[in-house]
Amino acid sequence: MNHQEGTLAPMLYLLATPLGTARDITLRTLDVLASADVLAAEDTRTLKKLMEIHGIPLKDRPVIAYHDHNGDRARPKLLKALAAGQSVAYASEAGTPMIADPGYHLVREVQAAGFGVTSLPGPSAVITALTLGGLPTDIFTFAGFLPNAKSARRKALKTFEATQGTLVFYESPKRIAAMIADAAEVLGGEREGRICRELTKKFEEVLHGTLDELTAQLAERSLKGEIVVLIGKGAEKEVSRDVLVSGLEALLPEMSLRDAADKLAQETGVKRREIYQIGLELQKS
Repeated sequence: MNHQEGTLAPMLYLLATPLGTARDITLRTLDVLASADVLAAEDTRTLKKLMEIHGIPLKDRPVIAYHDHNGDRARPKLLKALAAGQSVAYASEAGTPMIADPGYHLVREVQAAGFGVTSLPGPSAVITALTLGGLPTDIFTFAGFLPNAKSARRKALKTFEATQGTLVFYESPKRIAAMIADAAEVLGGEREGRICRELTKKFEEVLHGTLDELTAQLAERSLKGEIVVLIGKGAEKEVSRDVLVSGLEALLPEMSLRDAADKLAQETGVKRREIYQIGLELQKS
């Protein structure tokens, strides 16, 4: 299997790699892996195995590990390569770089040094789960991993209570049952949820139900593999005009109408424009 080997511009190439199935990779990504002067990866073993599967020779090219624990030491090496006119390709362990993965500081420093950065689109666990979940995707919030500790996790979930659209989280199999139970209690057990595990792999599975129903399912079984959790938005609550007026009257002495409307909209789920209009009427009277 031959892939294009040519001269790449001296810039940083961000490569999306398969979540599981090795053939979920773009032709352009294979070309960059074959041509880049320097390779960097969150897990060098995973990258080397992927290249071997696709028949891409490493030759004498350096492969530099870049992850959360060595970023400060690895970044100068990659910047030095770019300064020497070399092309650098960076691959996350699975999925798209920067999405709950290390590398954000690398992009900032490369750009600050005046070098180009480009991203080669490809697999993403977040997008894959959203396409499978059957929940609205016109608005969604990706929140990564929740805290491990129960109290901190519940506090974090509470901040999403009034968030519009579908919520997306990563979770580990060890904590998934506790996380879903906490979400049911904090956000409401009637909310729809989806547990998407082992995406694109042999044992891919999507569990459907309300958060209460999912809590019951997880009490009967344990899950394995990498997991993405989707939580649908809660039912819209009726908020009376009197409640909005009282809220505005309490906030306006301390902040502008714009800020007060933003705060109340976030707390109540009522459209900001509606609250702002009530505020204008209050100010006139």
